[in-house]
Amino acid sequence: MHLLREIEKFIRENDMPWTKFGRLSVRDPRFVEDLRNGRQPGPRVSQNVEHFMNKWRNDHAG
Repeated sequence: MHLLREIEKFIRENDMPWTKFGRLSVRDPRFVEDLRNGRQPGPRVSQNVEHFMNKWRNDHAG
């Protein structure tokens, strides 16, 4: 799953707990765990997650 790979990379690069990522991106602390267990997010959720990661990178560029 492409989105999960991108999320895993993002949380490693930013040293962010996966629960925090889920809480901040989609208000669901179990989101990443659910993806790891096969959850398939819809297009709107995927778009929101991508937007969150892009905004975080822009806001925290160093």
